[in-house]
Amino acid sequence: MKNSSIYYSVGPLLYCPGNRETIARSVIEQQFGNRFSLALCLEDTINDRHVEEAEHCLAASVQNIHRAMDHTSFYLPKIFIRVRQPQQILRMTALLGSSSRLVCGFILPKFSPEHADAYIQAVVAANERSGRPVYLMPIYESACMIDLRRRYDILYALKEKLAAVEELVLNIRVGGNDLCHLFSFRRHENESIHRIRPVSDIFSDLVTVYGMDYVISGPVWEYYNGNGWEEGLIKEIADDKLCGLIGKTVIHPNQIDVVNRAYQVSQKDYDDACSIINWDRASVREVSANPAGERMNEKKTHGNWARQTLWMAEAFGIRP
Repeated sequence: MKNSSIYYSVGPLLYCPGNRETIARSVIEQQFGNRFSLALCLEDTINDRHVEEAEHCLAASVQNIHRAMDHTSFYLPKIFIRVRQPQQILRMTALLGSSSRLVCGFILPKFSPEHADAYIQAVVAANERSGRPVYLMPIYESACMIDLRRRYDILYALKEKLAAVEELVLNIRVGGNDLCHLFSFRRHENESIHRIRPVSDIFSDLVTVYGMDYVISGPVWEYYNGNGWEEGLIKEIADDKLCGLIGKTVIHPNQIDVVNRAYQVSQKDYDDACSIINWDRASVREVSANPAGERMNEKKTHGNWARQTLWMAEAFGIRP
């Protein structure tokens, strides 16, 4: 379990094509609020023939945000770049110049044994050049996740590779839509991805292998308007939380506030977590009723939950 709020602070990660020319103005004018992170994508959202053009557009956007900070006060989200190949990491770092300090890290799509080493080496090199933490967030979404005969070996092999840079792995991310695509699935606005067993089983295996050492994020929810989209998102987040997933990829500003509210820690959970962490060392018992007198708190059994709950409260706040 991660022991710093930085790993829980990505929150709603808003995806945006890297070639969207208006994104800098949207950030500077705080059109998306002040509680989100931003992923500028150079992969699936960009036509293969226009990658270089998108790289320059993305760099110009980050540079515009950087310049605006000299004379304007605004919320600066954590900014990530979703690359499509390891070489882009150092190429984008060079292209960004001094504004690269605004980039919190890189998102590594379709993370698999074939290119994991190259991605990790590129991130390590970016850290050496910057002299500050440059994080990575690998996405588990490739077809190699499907084969049951190899899945466990692949998951543990990738975990061993990440161990060398564990403190730089901000989140493990899951590609829900990519995995559904492999099976030709698509959920509706009233259906949680956790009901799709072939996909939810992959999530379960990821949590089993990585969940004690890393924060694992929830998959994208593609509905943002129309009837029932918000209720569906809230229901899926409840399933995410129950299954060990924290945070959510979002694709529209409408989703940001919903995700932030859903991940706030309840006052009861916060009070219980404080009670467990601050357990009276002189007590002869390590189990007692919670402060509200509604459920049992046990120091040893609930300690990890309590610590994580306090990190979550720091990142998302407390819901009365």
